[in-house]
Amino acid sequence: MTATATTTTAATVLPAILPLTLPTGYEVPSAFREAASKAWRTASAKLSRLTTQHPDRFPLYTEEGKWVVDGEAWTNWCEGFLGGQLWMLSRRAGSAEQARFLSAAEHYSELIEHRKTDDTVHDLGFLFWSTYRRWFEATGDTTKRDVVVEAGRTTASRYREAGKYMPSFRRPDSLFIDIMMNIHMALYAAQQTGDQDMARKAVDHCLTTRRFLMRGDGSASHEGMFDVETGAFLKQTTQQGYSDDGSWARGQAWALYGFGTVYRFTGDRRFLETAIAAADFYIEKTGERLVPPNDWEEPAPVRRYETSAAAAAAGGFWQLAGLVQDRTKARIYADYAVNILTRLTGDDFLATRDEDWEGVLKHGSYHEGKDLGVDESVMWGDYWFLDTVDQVQQFDEAQGG
Repeated sequence: MTATATTTTAATVLPAILPLTLPTGYEVPSAFREAASKAWRTASAKLSRLTTQHPDRFPLYTEEGKWVVDGEAWTNWCEGFLGGQLWMLSRRAGSAEQARFLSAAEHYSELIEHRKTDDTVHDLGFLFWSTYRRWFEATGDTTKRDVVVEAGRTTASRYREAGKYMPSFRRPDSLFIDIMMNIHMALYAAQQTGDQDMARKAVDHCLTTRRFLMRGDGSASHEGMFDVETGAFLKQTTQQGYSDDGSWARGQAWALYGFGTVYRFTGDRRFLETAIAAADFYIEKTGERLVPPNDWEEPAPVRRYETSAAAAAAGGFWQLAGLVQDRTKARIYADYAVNILTRLTGDDFLATRDEDWEGVLKHGSYHEGKDLGVDESVMWGDYWFLDTVDQVQQFDEAQGG
């Protein structure tokens, strides 16, 4: 199958991203509050230990529950998740610890600032949305916003007119679904600077991803391959799923969350519809288990759970609950997000009672094909778990909970 991405768009970026508006009367279950407190107590202990034992280091995954420092990595994409967790703890930790976490958050953010011009990777949203965006929002310091904008410009600089996409770090003919969790950096930079060409490139990328990586049943392919000369789409493949036509769960979470975020920046309902389809596929495949395996198409998977996919999906469901107009669907998505988070605070997933386990969430996976960080803690799983807990708490607190 070959096709050419020739979509022409009149791209626009909204002056401000669309707010999240949960259905009137929606209430977070009271039991969630204790689950959230448990999560923050755990994170406070684990992050204190990490920054003390391995200062200025950015481990990606654990081995037998111990953070691996200088371990093998497929690419360099995770440094922002540690700083992002520290920023959250600077507000959520006990009052005696908040100043220490704030100092650490600033320090670990400063350590990665030089990456804002790194055009060798597609992951700058993972680095800077989780750190410098939080720093700007906490202080109003426009120099921190400028770092985010520069990282967004770098993201947009990877755009290829032949094919209309930003390629993955792997090869110029490779498009990853993961980029949907980073493309908002270019949209943010366009929003802040008024650069309409940058907006066009970002929206083109999203439309190309929607057309060639999203399937009719709402599932997402991990990777698409293109002819670098003509831009013709060639085939769907995978680097981390069970098979080329499989359904890699973390990639599904990237699609669910990423397309919802792009809708918030653009108001283009095509992206909202894609996020809804991705969400419904996740629920159909996972149901009351809430936490998926690495790939739903793997028959009788040896490892039943991939918690980092569930944590990221929870954030996508919560965002979607605040965007859809159908009140019934909004409640379904909000409840599903809260149920995932509550499930992840169970003793079989949250490392609270295992003092020797150094991560926050167990049973996450980095790369099963390369046998890296499999059935372990992974830094992005911990980050999205805490980020979504924080978002739900903020809503609950605003309602007087």
